[in-house]
Amino acid sequence: MKQEAEHIVWHDTAVQKKDRQQRNGHGSCILWFTGLSGAGKSTLANALEHRLFEQGLNSYVLDGDNVRHGLNQGLGFSEEDRKENIRRIGEVAKLFIDAGFIVCTAFISPFAEDRNRVRALVEENEFVEIYVRCALEACEDRDPKGLYKKARTGEISNFTGISSPYEEPERPELVVDSDQLSIDACVDKIIAFLKERNHLPVEADI
Repeated sequence: MKQEAEHIVWHDTAVQKKDRQQRNGHGSCILWFTGLSGAGKSTLANALEHRLFEQGLNSYVLDGDNVRHGLNQGLGFSEEDRKENIRRIGEVAKLFIDAGFIVCTAFISPFAEDRNRVRALVEENEFVEIYVRCALEACEDRDPKGLYKKARTGEISNFTGISSPYEEPERPELVVDSDQLSIDACVDKIIAFLKERNHLPVEADI
């Protein structure tokens, strides 16, 4: 394995990230939606992408469940598998940044160490941690997939917030309280932040 790695050489491409960003007319970054199951991460990521898509901006959603149907098929929910799940997503998200996309990743990603490892993969300001904050009680009341009920009865082990910890972000770039704000209000808040950080053109009517 080590011998093979010694013969792998990075090949620079003719078209660079800055070239794609310039043609797109906007920056590229990872919008890392993190929070408890049922907090609304996927809902917000998709609502945001729809707004961006309507304006002709390049974006894509990487959703936790969807990715486990393909790229991360076979990974379970042990701490080791969760770390590998996030590591792979981080590498894929980095490729999207290079391609000039705003990539919205919706993953519980309960461990701060794993989120910080993804942050370290990209340049400063390219990783935007968005804490979708929602009280556990509200998440359980929503329980869109019926997972909390199964976790409470022991049918699901290592379930974040019940039998496995969730480490809240200490210094996220943005916090959206999804149990207090509407979906549109949350998306408006994210868009305003992206304009402020120059990821989106200020004049864009989004």
